Amino acid sequence: MNFKKIILKAHLWLGLASGLIVLFLGITGCILAFEREIKHFTEPYQYVQQESKPFLPPTELKKIALAQLPDKKLHSISYGDKNKAAVAAFYNADPEYYYLIHINPYSGQVLNLQNMNTEFFRVVLMGHFYLWLPPAIGQPIVASATLIFVVMIITGLILWWPKNKAARKQRFTIKWNAKWRRVNYDLHNVLGFYMTWIVIFIALTGLVWGFQWFAKSVYWVTSGGKAQVEFAESLSDKTKKSQAVAASPVDAIWQKVSAENPTAAIIDMHFPETDSSSIEAAINPDASTYWKADYHFYDQYTLKEIPVKHAYGSFKDATVADKIMRMNYDVHVGAILGLPGKILAFCASLIAASLPVTGFVLWWGKKKKDRPAKKGQKG
Repeated sequence: MNFKKIILKAHLWLGLASGLIVLFLGITGCILAFEREIKHFTEPYQYVQQESKPFLPPTELKKIALAQLPDKKLHSISYGDKNKAAVAAFYNADPEYYYLIHINPYSGQVLNLQNMNTEFFRVVLMGHFYLWLPPAIGQPIVASATLIFVVMIITGLILWWPKNKAARKQRFTIKWNAKWRRVNYDLHNVLGFYMTWIVIFIALTGLVWGFQWFAKSVYWVTSGGKAQVEFAESLSDKTKKSQAVAASPVDAIWQKVSAENPTAAIIDMHFPETDSSSIEAAINPDASTYWKADYHFYDQYTLKEIPVKHAYGSFKDATVADKIMRMNYDVHVGAILGLPGKILAFCASLIAASLPVTGFVLWWGKKKKDRPAKKGQKG
């Protein structure tokens, strides 16, 4: 058995092993690609009439939100542009819940309360990440299928590579006027080739979430051999509790970061959960991506900024490796290149979803062709 036949066997059996999951990930990836754009048209409560008066401070919005969900824990208050609703997020891991409340930041009017665990795109996302299984079970399955898919991309390229110049043109075009079996063959091979150069980034960024060893390896390579500093909670100095300098420290920090970042697209304020927690302010200059956001942590008593060494601090202080890790989600969904990137991600995901189908048709057709004729049956 020569080298290409070994590669063909590996490609075939790996495809049969992972095909259904790859099909599912491709379809759900297509659905999620334009989530933000779809919500723009289907969720009118995201928007408010711009007014000339200032926004209500975080503590006022917190009171309004807690009146809606008094037995839940508020995670953050998010402010957007002048015509955007503020968003109060309630999140907890155990017991697990996730709610969003949209509030008019000028008047305090509650515009919508949404249980995100039943929201369509959130449900699709949980399927995409975990197959709707417990994360400890679903994530390794998805990650393993993704790793197999990466191997299939490589073996597919080897199989696609033309033997000579005469075969090269045929490998780049689909012969639409041929019989359906030939068209199916071309759809698998030609579209698979074009898709490879985009979907490889989607697959590799998926592996960063799926396997810690892969994420650490990417960081080690991009940082020149350094280990990533693990995220650690920033803590306030409880001994300064009696010396608190502000009655509403979160409001004071919000006013400070708002004044310092007048062009920010989003400002998220996180309330301290305990008497030793810090106040987190996340400032994002671009509402369509996440990687450029600044994360600042403040002592809730002295209001002094707490320095951090991990990747999720100030963007200007992040290393190249830190920025690459920050880009992971935006690369995965194509948002790193704006709308054209999302279109590319959508098309690549759609083609990736089609490959298990066209590949199975190829295998099944060859299997039937190679099956020996029954006794008495004409060949």
